[in-house]
Amino acid sequence: METPENEKFRDSIGTINEEGKRSWVYPKKPSGKFYEYRKWVSYGLLIFLLAAPFIKINGNQFLLFNVLERRFNIFGAPFWPQDFHLFVISMLIGVIFITLFTVAFGRLFCGWICPQTIFMEMVFRRIEYWIEGDRGKQIRLDKQPWDAEKIKKRVLKWSIFFIISFLIANVFLAYFIGSDQLLKYIIDGPSTHISTLISLLIFTAVFYFVFAWFREQVCIIACPYGRLQGVLLDSKSIVVAYDYKRGEKESGRAKFKKNEDRPSSGKGDCIDCFQCVHVCPTGIDIRNGTQLECVNCTACIDACDHMMEKVNLPKGLIRYASEDNIAKKAKFKFSPRLKGYSAVLIILTGVLLGMSFLRNDVEANILRLPGQLYEKKDNNIISNVYTYKLVNKTTLEIKDVRFELLSHKGKVELVTHQNFNVPKQGISEGTLFIEINGAALKGDNDRLKIGVYSKDKLIETTTTAFLGPRSYK
Repeated sequence: METPENEKFRDSIGTINEEGKRSWVYPKKPSGKFYEYRKWVSYGLLIFLLAAPFIKINGNQFLLFNVLERRFNIFGAPFWPQDFHLFVISMLIGVIFITLFTVAFGRLFCGWICPQTIFMEMVFRRIEYWIEGDRGKQIRLDKQPWDAEKIKKRVLKWSIFFIISFLIANVFLAYFIGSDQLLKYIIDGPSTHISTLISLLIFTAVFYFVFAWFREQVCIIACPYGRLQGVLLDSKSIVVAYDYKRGEKESGRAKFKKNEDRPSSGKGDCIDCFQCVHVCPTGIDIRNGTQLECVNCTACIDACDHMMEKVNLPKGLIRYASEDNIAKKAKFKFSPRLKGYSAVLIILTGVLLGMSFLRNDVEANILRLPGQLYEKKDNNIISNVYTYKLVNKTTLEIKDVRFELLSHKGKVELVTHQNFNVPKQGISEGTLFIEINGAALKGDNDRLKIGVYSKDKLIETTTTAFLGPRSYK
């Protein structure tokens, strides 16, 4: 079936030409109300992104994603492998929230919050505008032969891009290995940590490739969230949209003529100036409707509003609106779909909060030594051997730790010492014996409750199995 003429733009993405080759995008430098708002949001998020690995709360890094050691810090709260279920629930809450947000407001996240967009539009492109000039100058420079001017500008731009990419790679490394470890590597010097330096250079090369060449293709081709747009959006979602009813009217689009009475001429308010196309960082024409490539960056809104001011026509020809709002003048409603996502989000958040309150700063595990039976001693004493593991999730050392039986009369004896310390954010392991009089046992496999004390303070309780003779059932 042949594609209708007005839908042929959907046969390929906006950055591929008819020959199937990359069509390089030279967006015009944006300006306007929304762009100023985006700058404030972007620079605030940039400061947060660059500072977060170096902020400490109670000694914990504000954000840490140490995948290799399975240690994570979320807003200063540490998550160990034993807390992995909490981390999974947190990630699910994040996914549901983004889904809910996308159904309601489209790819607003992409245009305003996504690190890729912020770095590309607010850092790298602004450097490009500073060195090479605006859209027209960039196009001319690209066609220009490799003379002294072009070499000077390109080398300067590429050098700055590489330095910034290297700094970004260092910050991201701090998220993965910890800022303290990163600073230690820097002080020690690159020669003592060659493997880390190689990893850092690989990350730098990836960031440089993305921001110097791949650019908007990340949002169009590589980003899975962008691909979800077609599944999540509906006619009620608020997106950056062109008001075709006002822009086209009876006679369609037409160039603006001086001193014409536009409203009474039957022509649409769109003056076909292509400013919305020239300013688009993904190279699309927003007048064709909602498209995969659109990241809701609002550059076209600012450009269109500026042109409407010039020709004395009302602003808002391109604006935040839903398809139903443009076609039927329908207002935004909290649909059953949004209510369903909200309900799931509230439930998961409640589960996370409940489990977080039940979470202890100390995790204790006491397990019988595999393959070992009980030992019967004098005076009807039954002894079992165990291994213990204590995880200290806090930033303070836990001192004078000891174990006591809470459920039975008996004693706990450590193999090497009676009291010990658990280092901050560390683990203590060892072996212990539990001895109970056979008369106190209810069967051949009793459950014991054991208290973990720091000095005289009970800091955690745990349970384990105690094996005894069948005759004591």
